[in-house]
Amino acid sequence: MNRYEICVPCHFGIEAVLKKEIYDLGYEITRVDDGRVCFMGDAEAVVRANMCLRTGERVLIVVGRFFASTFEELFDGIAALPIEDYVTSDGRFWVTKATSVKSKLFAPSSIQSIVKKAMVERMKKATGRDEFLETGKDFPFRIFLYKDEVLFTLDTSGASLHKRGYRTWTWSAPLSETLAAALISLTPWHPDRIMVDPFCGSGTFLIEAALMACNIAPGVDREFTAQGWSHIIEPSLWQEIRQELKEQEDRDVETHLYGYDIDPEAIDIARKNAKNAGVEHLIHFQVRDVADMSHAKKYGFILTNPPYGERLSKDEDVAALYHTLGEVYDRLDSWSMYVITSFEKACDAIGKKADKNRKIYNGMIKTYFYQFLGPKPPKRKKVTADNSAKV
Repeated sequence: MNRYEICVPCHFGIEAVLKKEIYDLGYEITRVDDGRVCFMGDAEAVVRANMCLRTGERVLIVVGRFFASTFEELFDGIAALPIEDYVTSDGRFWVTKATSVKSKLFAPSSIQSIVKKAMVERMKKATGRDEFLETGKDFPFRIFLYKDEVLFTLDTSGASLHKRGYRTWTWSAPLSETLAAALISLTPWHPDRIMVDPFCGSGTFLIEAALMACNIAPGVDREFTAQGWSHIIEPSLWQEIRQELKEQEDRDVETHLYGYDIDPEAIDIARKNAKNAGVEHLIHFQVRDVADMSHAKKYGFILTNPPYGERLSKDEDVAALYHTLGEVYDRLDSWSMYVITSFEKACDAIGKKADKNRKIYNGMIKTYFYQFLGPKPPKRKKVTADNSAKV
């Protein structure tokens, strides 16, 4: 079975989370760049990465790497790559996206045009044909230039991996599913701990947590462009791995997930999305103002994406809301709080300094993931075979 270098883009700032996910799948990391993790794998790795990765944006097969500072060098570099190993003779192939950073070639449309011409030239020489009707399967390519280094890739995912399929409805400025999953992974939360999102919106944090708790693979119920590439991936492999992942699910797990929002429409949307994901029985949604939030149990988590500058028009309104969140947190015994926001005065408004702060880009918006760490719960006693308790 052929082996490939596989690249998975991600949000800037969560590369370490994605790297661990790939390691946990059993694959060897070859390279980590800003917003991208690469590893070696075969066709099965392509399938598993698409279905199982919670924090990656898409799964790309690396066709080639080379340096180019002129369009002639770009054309020659692409024309030297084995495009015919990936694209069928009737396949529809194009450059769906070109990105250039700190490179001499910087115009995306020009890059796309030159690359398409080079690909056609390569296919002509490889197949002996003069024209291509492109009536067959889709083969979308993506090209990245950074400091004149070209990374040319084939997109196996199609729609971005954040499109799990459950979020039919959205609320104001929602986090992507992949970013929500990454932020959960940056906390010590696990399914037997309480998690509350007092600004739950469309419910993404809590739905992603429920999927994790049930061991439901995020891409198990969606389709991928590469499913039509029988010359690269055996069609039966998709069904075999999908069935394997389905058998590993546990939808009867007990969770303590609570979502509140002051807007009834938001709660209605969150409930519908949770139902689509098959986890509505694991999450309690309720219309509630953040000021009214309370909980009697200890060692819980607040994980939230509060309204900030893009969602509230005045800084004083934002500050007042965060101040209320700080007062609520002070009333909770031994809890931790995790807040993602672009509001730079969040800690001042909350009334305490974060124990940790991580810079993360949510699309083009620079955000901060403030982490207020409560005490760890005491270790549970384990009962041994002789019925004696050990800590």
